Amino acid sequence: MTIVAIVGAGLIGRAWAIAFARGRHQVRVYDEVAGAAGKAVQFAADALPALESEGLLDGQTSAEVARRVTAVDSLTAALAGAEHVQENTPEDLETKKRVFAHLDQSAEPGAVLASSTSALLPSRFTEALKGRHRCLVVHPINPPYLIPAAEIVPAPWTDPAVVERTRALMVAAGQSPIVMKRELDGFVMNRLQGALLEEAFRLVADGYASIEDVDIGLREGLALRWSFMGPFETIDLNAPAGVRDYVTRYQQIYARLFPSMQRRVDWAGDVIETIERDRRAKLPAVELQQRQMWRDRRLMALAAHKRNAARDIGS
Repeated sequence: MTIVAIVGAGLIGRAWAIAFARGRHQVRVYDEVAGAAGKAVQFAADALPALESEGLLDGQTSAEVARRVTAVDSLTAALAGAEHVQENTPEDLETKKRVFAHLDQSAEPGAVLASSTSALLPSRFTEALKGRHRCLVVHPINPPYLIPAAEIVPAPWTDPAVVERTRALMVAAGQSPIVMKRELDGFVMNRLQGALLEEAFRLVADGYASIEDVDIGLREGLALRWSFMGPFETIDLNAPAGVRDYVTRYQQIYARLFPSMQRRVDWAGDVIETIERDRRAKLPAVELQQRQMWRDRRLMALAAHKRNAARDIGS
């Protein structure tokens, strides 16, 4: 059983704790803010029964999984014997440099040091470290215990054996790793999401569609296929003779659109007034937390459906 240290017990850290514990790893949670680690452990205990009811604990009981998550009151205690360290501190370069320097000095010599950063290249905060060969990014989509994709991003000096070891750990924990060949600003998922958001903001800002119409286009349209197929498999199945046939038939449409998609709309400009007004009319601010809980329960149901469909229909 691998010991995993969770450093930083906020939204991402507490979600990782559930994912690793479900994968039968012993998880130690530490946060420098007093009481935060304990709250993360309680969050896990509260969330696990719903996961069990949806069949998402791989035959384990919620109590079994909960017993693997413990709060510790020092970083030393979290790191002792840990083979994998998942860092989840604020998205700030100087903070990452400070934390990783401490981790490199204090963690077990063979431990992998992984950051959950969604925006910082690993080379920017590991270059000066003696153990930089064992450092990389493992960026999840939150919450990772419901959304399995996680990006493994090496720095130029990350040992390929560390990348492979991390990939194997992610797979064993039930994640679906995206193993990048080299680092790139935005990684994979934020670049894909960013492209879609840029167009969504343009469509609303230029008065072509409402925010609800755009959401319908994804929610009741593209996302239905994308929930079990990626864009390349989608186009491979959307032309009689496959992907090359699709390109032959439809590339000119996207080539024609591309020039008009190069102009940015300032997300914080006039358009945010429209978007915020329409979103708050649909969902008052006081109901945001309740809706977030609804989202997570829907994700649980979707995860259960996908697992059952893969078993009954094939993946």
